[in-house]
Amino acid sequence: MNILKSAPLAAFACGLILTAGAAAQKKKKEVTQTLQLPKELPTTAIGETRRLTFHVTPLSAKGLLSAQVREALKALNRETNGPVIHIRAFVAGSGDLRRVRDLVSETFTDHKQPLPSLSLVQAGGLPLEGAQVVLEAIAVGKKEVNPQGLVFIPATVAANPNPLAPVAPLAGQSLAALQANLQASGSEAADVLRVTCFLSSLDNIDDTRSQVAAAYPRAALDFVQNQRAPGRAVAACEAVARAAAGASKGAVTNAPMLLFSGSQVSFGYQESDSRLAFERLRKSIETAGVGRSDIVFAHYYPLAESMAAQVRKLAPDFFGAPASTLLLFEGLPSMQAGFAVDVIAAKP
Repeated sequence: MNILKSAPLAAFACGLILTAGAAAQKKKKEVTQTLQLPKELPTTAIGETRRLTFHVTPLSAKGLLSAQVREALKALNRETNGPVIHIRAFVAGSGDLRRVRDLVSETFTDHKQPLPSLSLVQAGGLPLEGAQVVLEAIAVGKKEVNPQGLVFIPATVAANPNPLAPVAPLAGQSLAALQANLQASGSEAADVLRVTCFLSSLDNIDDTRSQVAAAYPRAALDFVQNQRAPGRAVAACEAVARAAAGASKGAVTNAPMLLFSGSQVSFGYQESDSRLAFERLRKSIETAGVGRSDIVFAHYYPLAESMAAQVRKLAPDFFGAPASTLLLFEGLPSMQAGFAVDVIAAKP
C-alpha cells in the first residue's frame, strides 16, 4: 500500500526534475545564441604599396541589399590572394546603408580576417536593373605587382547643362583627359589597374563601357550613376595605375606603405560642422602616424553644391592641395550628413 502511494509522488518528483532540466537547458541555449554587436571598423588601414591589388565586385540583382552584399563579399574573397584593407561601397536603392558596414564587419570577423576601412556612399543607380551594391576593394597580394609605386588620377568632369544630353560623348571627353594625365605621369594604358566612371545617366551604358574597356582592357571597371536626378549631364572617370620608373608628375607615390581612410561624414550643414569632420579625419590619420604633407589623394562626396563649396573652401586648410575627385552624390549613412571625405596617404 505504501508502495502504491509513493509511486505518484515519485513520478511527480521526476517530472519536476525533467522540467527544471529542460528549462535550464533552454536558458543555456538562449544565452549561447545571443547576437554579438558587429565590431567597429577601423578608421584607417595600411598596406604595402608594391603588393596592392585593385578589385571591383560583379553586380547581382538577386535578393535584397543584405543578400547582395554577402554575395559581393564572397566574390571578393574568391578573387583576392591576400587581406582586403579597404572597401569603397556604392549602394543604390532604398536599403539601409549602415547594413553594409555591419555585414562587412560580421563577415571579416567570422573569417578571422583583419577588418578593412570602409567608405560608404549612396549612389543614384548601378548598371544592372535590381543591383543595389558594388564594392571596390584594395587588397594586399602575395607578390610585388607595383615595383615603382602607384599613380592616382583624379576624375576630370565633362558636363552638359542639359541633364538629358547623352553621356557617352561626355565619357569620351573625360577619358581623353584621363589618358592625357596618365601619359603625363609616365604610365601607359596597360598599367591601369582600375577605372571608375561616374555618370549622370546609365542609359546606353554599353556605349560608355565599350569605350573604357577598349582603352583599358586590363583594368577592373566600375560604372556608377552618382545621382538619380542630376541638374546636368556629367561623366567623370578616375583611375589608379602602376607608376613608371622615375615618375614624379601627378599623384604619384612610391612610398613603402599607403594609408587608406574610411569615409568621414560631416553631421550638419554649417561651416563649423564641416570643419569638425575635417578635424576628426585629421586626428585619425595623425594617430596612424600620417600628416598633412603625406596625403596623396582625396575623395569628396558632397550631397549638394552648397556643401561642395564648403569643401573647396575648407579642405586646403587641412589637407593642402592633393589630387582629388569631387562629385555630388545621392546620400550618405546619416540623414544629417552634408558630405563625406576619405584620403589616401603615404605612410612614412
